[in-house]
Amino acid sequence: MESKIKQALGLAYSPVSIVWTDEKPENAKEFKENAWGCSMWLLASAAKGKTAVFSRKTYGCWGNGVGMGFGNQYLAFPGGIDGFCRFLSTGNANSEKGKAVAEQLKPHVTESFMEDFLHGEGYLVSPKLVEDFVESMPMMDVPTEFVVFKPLSMLDPDTETPEIVVFLATPDQLSALVILANYGRPGVENVAIPYAAGCQTIGVFPYRESRSENPRAIIGLTDISARKNLRNQLGKDLFTFSLPWKMFLELESQVEGSFLEKSTWKALME
Repeated sequence: MESKIKQALGLAYSPVSIVWTDEKPENAKEFKENAWGCSMWLLASAAKGKTAVFSRKTYGCWGNGVGMGFGNQYLAFPGGIDGFCRFLSTGNANSEKGKAVAEQLKPHVTESFMEDFLHGEGYLVSPKLVEDFVESMPMMDVPTEFVVFKPLSMLDPDTETPEIVVFLATPDQLSALVILANYGRPGVENVAIPYAAGCQTIGVFPYRESRSENPRAIIGLTDISARKNLRNQLGKDLFTFSLPWKMFLELESQVEGSFLEKSTWKALME
């Protein structure tokens, strides 16, 4: 399927469709079972024309297990929820349980992970606020075995219905997408930027929107860890803009006659 939005915006990379399925695609990129990996690497692969797949055993990292809709995988984090809450904030070095878990982990993790595990990533001021973050997450269990990243150009809309379409956009292109998301709708909040991991802003947050009567688009890649992991593959200037399928079709139908054919956008394109 070709996208009018992609063409009008001059996107460098294919939009990525996120598909729930019980059929594992052949030759798809996938992490090894129970091995760590960042989903942004596979998002980059899909944007470049490859198919990628996740399951409940191959989601890569705990945050992505949550992000792709495989339930509360923070429960599986070393040290459990308490270990994760300390990891994202002030660290586990002041916890006897945390220090014991760190000793067990030491032979199996990188120095960078151990530093963050013991002393914290500093993304929230306290473990208590991380508890609130976890409780606020729109956790869900997808009803299928697999979640697939597939270039939209490879999607057959007659036989496949994706849940989400993800655009990778520069600041100028992101600005245009925000305008387009509001172009045919009342109100001024048809786009949201939740505080979440990069994988969660293309997964569970747009999933939740897709079940709304008036779904919103979700901006992501405000997660600096995800930005660091994506940088080598796609550069440093991209954000994600994720649309529930229904909203994607709505916006596709509104390209013609919109500002995307007017002089201001054409001047930015130059």
